Amino acid sequence: MSAQQPQQSKYGFGKTVDLPYEEAIEKVRAALKEEGFGVLSEIDIKEKLKEKLGVDFRRYVILGACNPPLAYKTLQEELEIGLLLPCNVIVYEADDTNKSVVSAVDAKAMLSVVGNNPTLDQVASEVNERLQRVISSL
Repeated sequence: MSAQQPQQSKYGFGKTVDLPYEEAIEKVRAALKEEGFGVLSEIDIKEKLKEKLGVDFRRYVILGACNPPLAYKTLQEELEIGLLLPCNVIVYEADDTNKSVVSAVDAKAMLSVVGNNPTLDQVASEVNERLQRVISSL
């Protein structure tokens, strides 16, 4: 299975994969589990936009991923950090319905709002390494 070049933004990273939407979600869940993340929440954007606004949208899900030991470490350091948790991973159907886009939040960018905190910076780096391995494994 081949994929396009990685995509990067100011607040996340991801790539387009040669997987249909449902299969991409399954593989993302498995890869997250391999890296110690559980999925705490799942928001079906297509469903919610149809329900709330009556509009059609592509298939799109937000997975709220959490690595409990790393979350605990950040909460011990900064109790209000829960405002920035969990780490969101998105999967959506590409224009070519045989492909999907998978992206993850850049934890370092998210936690940069806290300011200079070496412990949080270290945890954010570890989260990013794990999430990048998730994306790379697809």
